[in-house]
Amino acid sequence: MAANYIDINKALVDRCRNGDHRAQYELYHLYAKQMYNVCVRIVNNGADAEDILQESFVEAFRSINEFRGDSSFGAWLKKIVVNRSINNLQKRKLLLFEHIPGADSLVYEDTISSSDEIQYEVAKVLNALMQLPVGYRLVLSLYLLEGYDHAEIAQILNITESTSKSQYNRAKAKLREQLK
Repeated sequence: MAANYIDINKALVDRCRNGDHRAQYELYHLYAKQMYNVCVRIVNNGADAEDILQESFVEAFRSINEFRGDSSFGAWLKKIVVNRSINNLQKRKLLLFEHIPGADSLVYEDTISSSDEIQYEVAKVLNALMQLPVGYRLVLSLYLLEGYDHAEIAQILNITESTSKSQYNRAKAKLREQLK
């Protein structure tokens, strides 16, 4: 089944390379919701996320011939989305990294028992995530939610790997503190 999905995406990408607008529409609908969520987690603003999403797809379709297929189309598109989201933050001249002293690692227990409680807890965590300082939220989102490692995050954000790790640990501690 996974091979079939990859074949469909490859066929859609090939059609896009040939100028097929319907294929672009199909790829957009396959990935738009997922990529929008990536944008929102990084920029924490729905309107900006919508703009970034549109710009990312335009960029992807304009540079579709640069897609070599070394990774999935979705992974390639996600890199575009992440980079555009980070550029948006930098354009707004936000302070990406801020030091919060006393970031201790804390452990909390998982005591969720029902579906309603799970939804409530997820909403609570997402809300707390959006309240984190931008730099913390960015590193935490890239690491936990987008699956980048610290070396990749360091390269994307033009910081050291140790800075990425410390921001991640501080973000986790701050998130735990907010969830108490």
